[in-house]
Amino acid sequence: MHRRRWAILGVLMLSLLIVVLDNSILNVAIKTISSPAPTGLGASQGQIEWAINAYTLVFAGLLFTAGLIGDRLGRKKVLLGGIAVFGIGSMLAAESGSPDQLIAYRALMALGAAFVMPATLAVLMNVFEREEQPKAIGIWAGGVGLAIAIGPITGGALLDHFWWGSVFFVNVPIVIVALVLMTWLVPDSRDPRPGRLDPVGVVLSVVGLVLLVYGIIKGGELADFTDAKVLATIIAGLAVLTAFVLFEKRSDHPSLDVTYFKNKVFSAAMSAIALVFFALMGVTFFGVFYTQSVRGYSPLESGVLMLPLACAQLIFAPRARLLVDRFGNKATTTAGLVLIAATLAAFATFEADTPIWILEVVFFLMGTGMAHIMTPTSVVIMQALPREKAGSASALSNTFRQVGGALGIAVLGSVLATSYRNGIEGKLGVLPPALRDKAAESIEATLGIAGRLGPQGKALVTPADDAFLHAMHVTALCGVGVALIGAVVTALFLPGRPPAAQKGEQEAELVAAAD
Repeated sequence: MHRRRWAILGVLMLSLLIVVLDNSILNVAIKTISSPAPTGLGASQGQIEWAINAYTLVFAGLLFTAGLIGDRLGRKKVLLGGIAVFGIGSMLAAESGSPDQLIAYRALMALGAAFVMPATLAVLMNVFEREEQPKAIGIWAGGVGLAIAIGPITGGALLDHFWWGSVFFVNVPIVIVALVLMTWLVPDSRDPRPGRLDPVGVVLSVVGLVLLVYGIIKGGELADFTDAKVLATIIAGLAVLTAFVLFEKRSDHPSLDVTYFKNKVFSAAMSAIALVFFALMGVTFFGVFYTQSVRGYSPLESGVLMLPLACAQLIFAPRARLLVDRFGNKATTTAGLVLIAATLAAFATFEADTPIWILEVVFFLMGTGMAHIMTPTSVVIMQALPREKAGSASALSNTFRQVGGALGIAVLGSVLATSYRNGIEGKLGVLPPALRDKAAESIEATLGIAGRLGPQGKALVTPADDAFLHAMHVTALCGVGVALIGAVVTALFLPGRPPAAQKGEQEAELVAAAD
């Protein structure tokens, strides 16, 4: 047991903070980046989706290899290198001159982040004994809530006072502090029998995911998933991903060991993580446009509105293990997913004049549900493999989270775009024909063009709001279905309450801890 393990945990959470902070900051900057220059980059909804998914797809595709490299070379070395690359990518992203440059630099940031995330959990699992691991993982998961809390408020404050690129440049000082503290505190560790690298598997997984997500986003932009190019891209992506699974199954050194998924508990926990992030990332995407474009809140005010979600995670993530001890993984996780489904259903009732306190309650309940999903499933996954394979377990967990989130943004974002286009196209007759297709891309595009037309464009504001609200309702209901599927999976396959003898020991430990 490492004597400085709690200080090490704090440093690991700092590295986690910068990786999660980037996405949570970007959430409130979506509307600003989509605004025309010089305020933003004039990015379309599809380009915004790619700015988010370039990060998540590269991150997810490289996590397998990053975990293995950490196991082979040493987690500390990989952690330091990853954070440095992330910092360089942040500086470049802050100075992007076009949406395409931003997408490329976000991919570079993801390259660094992919080496940070698995290394943090792998180090954690090596400096804490098994008895303390659930508590440490709970605190680690609470760090995600902290980043979610800090990110939107920090991003909103920066956007109120500085240029849009400041939401990326703010990562740089955090990176510098993290590098210094890690060099001093974090011990190095490695797998005594590391696996071989799998470059073919990495290429197949990244190419397959990019093709699949590109097809889905393109279908949303065109509001036509029967388009030949859209169908061909989606089918090609699925084919490459199928080839990836077959290759990994036959490989003697797979980056994704498919034999792990023969364990129904392990598979159910992975599915729960992927499905909850599928639903939540999609909601976050349209939630920003709801609060800023429809309700008229500033980026800072929009960030503050998300604070209840983060606070709920901070409060409940470290304590979720107590419910697991009392009721079991199955009841805790399933209840969390049902609660997520209920909050998404609430979004399907929101209108332009819904009292804002209702939104705050929904965000708090959403964070509560998420906390009671992430902590128990993370413990199940990390303890399903031997300690020396901690890097692989961490990589798998985070890969499924990132892939679920990327697909959530792609699928639910495309549902939102398709529904919005179908709702607004008939109302764009007041615009010149050359502007109608561009105006139908998103509510921000419609309002941006309407704003340049003066009094004539004001007639589009109410129809744009109405079309967006309808699209948001449809998208939220799709998220409800996804969350309920996750609840069914966890109810069927996750373990229930611990055996009586084990439960008695756990209760004794809780009483002793309370005394």
